Amino acid sequence: MKINKTYLIIFICILITEISIALFLKSGFIRHTFGDFLATILVFSFFKTFSRMSSLKIAIITLIIAFCIEFAQYFQLLNNLNLNQFKLLRVVFGTNFSIQDLVAYILGVITIYFIDLKLLHNE
Repeated sequence: MKINKTYLIIFICILITEISIALFLKSGFIRHTFGDFLATILVFSFFKTFSRMSSLKIAIITLIIAFCIEFAQYFQLLNNLNLNQFKLLRVVFGTNFSIQDLVAYILGVITIYFIDLKLLHNE
């Protein structure tokens, strides 16, 4: 397995950014919407770091994961499984369903996919 160093650096930078947002911002556009936008770029970058799969497949998988997490919020999966007392799960899975989040996920995936194709010259 070969590691894509470019995507590893992107992943680490966005992970640090996401952790900073979670620690220092408790509400607002950056915490909720921009954080979700970055989350899909984070997941895409993680897959691209370790996988030779096509960027389109990774983009689709990333969007499916993001949508599954958002719909788990809609159906209150953590509450229904009695897991809502675990703060880390609440941070990772979130607690409130939002259509805005779905839009942020779509925009994040589209952004990183086109950056990958146009600037990083993959595929």
